[in-house]
Amino acid sequence: MSTNEFVDVVVIGGGAMGSAAAWQLSQRGREVVLLERFTPGHKEGASHGASRNLNLSYSEPNYLSLLQRAVPLWSELEQETGTSVFDEVGVVTHGAHPSLTGVRDALDAHGFAAEILSAEAASERWGGMRFETDVLWTPQAGRLNADVSVAAMQEAAAERGADIRHGVRVESIRVAADDRVVVTLDGGETITTSSVVVAAGAWTRSLLEGIVDLPSLVVTQEQPAHFQLVDASNAEAFATDWPGFNHLPGGSDEWWYSNIYGMYTPGEGIKAGWHGVGPVVDPDHRDYQPEPAQLDALIRYVREWIPAANADTAEAVSCTYTTTKDENFVLDRVGPITIAAGFSGHGYKFTTAVGEVLAELVTGEREPDPFFSLTRDRGTVGRPGSSLWTVDR
Repeated sequence: MSTNEFVDVVVIGGGAMGSAAAWQLSQRGREVVLLERFTPGHKEGASHGASRNLNLSYSEPNYLSLLQRAVPLWSELEQETGTSVFDEVGVVTHGAHPSLTGVRDALDAHGFAAEILSAEAASERWGGMRFETDVLWTPQAGRLNADVSVAAMQEAAAERGADIRHGVRVESIRVAADDRVVVTLDGGETITTSSVVVAAGAWTRSLLEGIVDLPSLVVTQEQPAHFQLVDASNAEAFATDWPGFNHLPGGSDEWWYSNIYGMYTPGEGIKAGWHGVGPVVDPDHRDYQPEPAQLDALIRYVREWIPAANADTAEAVSCTYTTTKDENFVLDRVGPITIAAGFSGHGYKFTTAVGEVLAELVTGEREPDPFFSLTRDRGTVGRPGSSLWTVDR
């Protein structure tokens, strides 16, 4: 690409959200260049690995509306690319939740199936998990393959003419006019564009410092783990029949670091992890190592609550969270710059819908939603609205 070339849109960040934006923009006929700093399938950020929960258990209308778009768009991606990215194995939520019935009713109102089961009924159906409370069962939920879906979105974008470039680091972004941005790459090359989408995860602040007034974005290193099955002969059944799970601590669980999530990852075992409690890190200088006390507690959890897993076989995984104060996303536009950030450990399920939102912000088909704005109340600290605690790792 020549130094002076002009393109319609530059997308910075080739993880889930940037790839989804490139896919959706290319569908709208835009000339797109996607710039990704690392190699395909890298493990530096938040979009790698073979499993994420597509968890539907929200009561916040803004998220339920996004899910109403995300679910059919995942199917559209599969049909367009001929690639399987989603397994409809369902998700169960249990533990000390204040209102499973409220979440069930919200899901029902938005067209999603949900059922409350007794602990006894859930234990009979899924013997590999222990239950002590009622369980919210969402059969239309399930497991997404992050690695495969990111590659599929990039493939779909490329088929429509998008230029997908890996191993390219952005050095700076300069807004030259309301409809002109100059993006400078690490080799000194510049690309001029009418619009930039920044979906750079943990690197968002370093790219936009001094350009956009960002809210608090705290980057942490999170360390879930995979555990082998006690009976490896059950692997095929687990891949098709075992649901993802969310578990909220009760009064006797003071040793827990947070709520916990998990799912079965075919070929790797049962994945489980704490949510958003890892150390704060610089994404360019982290050690990828599990925090010993947290890992010990995770092993204890698996030993006590997941009898299907061998708690002595923990294989740690490292990823990043980029978290806002209220754990709600940033999906906004400032002049020619559109920002996707702060997915706070529960964003992956929404990826396809986020890509659509970003594309529509760029094209002017959509106005920014105040719920996801850069300038919403920055003093709020807490979980996403009245929604059920959810993560998608």
